[in-house]
Amino acid sequence: MAEELLMPKLGATMEKGTIIGWLKNEGDQVETGEPILEIMTDKINMEVEATSSGILLKKLYDQEEEVPVLVPIAYIGHAGETYGSQPNKDIEKLLPETKNGQEQEASDEPKIPQTSLVHSKPRRTPAALRLANKHEVDLTMVKGSGPNNRIHLMDVEQFINQNAKKMTPLAKKIAEDNDVDTGNLQTASANAKIGKVDVLRELPTKRSRSVNYNGIRKVVGERMSKSASVAPHVTLHTEADMTKAIEVRNLLLEKIKSKTGLRLSFTEIIVKSTAYALKAHPMVNASLNGNQIDIHTDINIGLAVAVPNGLVVPVIRNADEKGLAALTEESKKLAKNARENKLNSDDMSGGTFTISNLGMYAVDSFTPIINQPESAILGVGRIKEQVVSNNGSIEVRPQMSLSLSFDHRVIDGAPAAHFLTDLKEILENPYELMV
Repeated sequence: MAEELLMPKLGATMEKGTIIGWLKNEGDQVETGEPILEIMTDKINMEVEATSSGILLKKLYDQEEEVPVLVPIAYIGHAGETYGSQPNKDIEKLLPETKNGQEQEASDEPKIPQTSLVHSKPRRTPAALRLANKHEVDLTMVKGSGPNNRIHLMDVEQFINQNAKKMTPLAKKIAEDNDVDTGNLQTASANAKIGKVDVLRELPTKRSRSVNYNGIRKVVGERMSKSASVAPHVTLHTEADMTKAIEVRNLLLEKIKSKTGLRLSFTEIIVKSTAYALKAHPMVNASLNGNQIDIHTDINIGLAVAVPNGLVVPVIRNADEKGLAALTEESKKLAKNARENKLNSDDMSGGTFTISNLGMYAVDSFTPIINQPESAILGVGRIKEQVVSNNGSIEVRPQMSLSLSFDHRVIDGAPAAHFLTDLKEILENPYELMV
């Protein structure tokens, strides 16, 4: 027959305990000394441990119920094994009779030794166990101050304090394997041993690696640094409603694909619109050359392309003279050659204006750095649906951010704002490109 698990009697005055919660479910395998449930007495909270190994066959009481001491609260046994009857819920009848407020003990009542629930594991409160587990404290090394040497929270805290700055075996092994200097290690808690987490905190610097700052990465870095320090950057931001641009793209997708074998992207629409706006604003398509400003008649638009070791800017020449099909072919070819490291010097020279498109990422807007010796660069963010006001009504529209950085030595704020406004108008009404 299955073995009873009793509500323990922890002192002469204890009459009942309240079940705080079960740590095991019916059908779970349990081992001798393993915590089964947590109870609360009038003085402390504690875990009740299994008195035998087997299966938790039956829980006789639920959470928050009060149970008299030495009354069965569960049965542990083997699968299919029989166990006792259901609990008597008439708690008051099970409590000892009292006389003048004192417990009346019958002379023939069997005495149950206080040591019947003591096992090889140290007796400890749940709070003490949690703190010990957190700081990897071996409870067999801790002296308990409670009844029957039960270990309380303050006992574990005192032990940790006395052994501060000592290392756990695991922390010591990790430190040795990774050649970590433990002399200056700081613990996560002032009263804790040096643990695994404290050692691992030192490893990122030990495991960092270095790569050479050379090649394209160095060239890009030096050019960006020079541009940021030499040219007084000013950046203007706006948003364009891309509803009609999306319509144009959808209308032309199949036609351009049948002609080129490639899909028209918003990049080509942006390049075409920018080239159209630059024709109307030649000062934005200019460069500072010593004591003079060169205003370019050709509109050569560079497209910033990310490559594994840096950033390159291949150039689409005479972008204003090319249709969307030709722009699709050229931009896709240049991007492919860039990623395959097949660009030559001619592909990356002669640019008069640059576009940096991060629309394929979760980027709404950014501040691009001018690609010298040009005087302006356009940063493009993603297309995102936003609630906007349109002719007095509230609508959800696809909006795209535009950020124009310009060299204030060459371009003043008003002309730059005029250019950006026109570009916005063109993107919102792309059919104007056909005029």
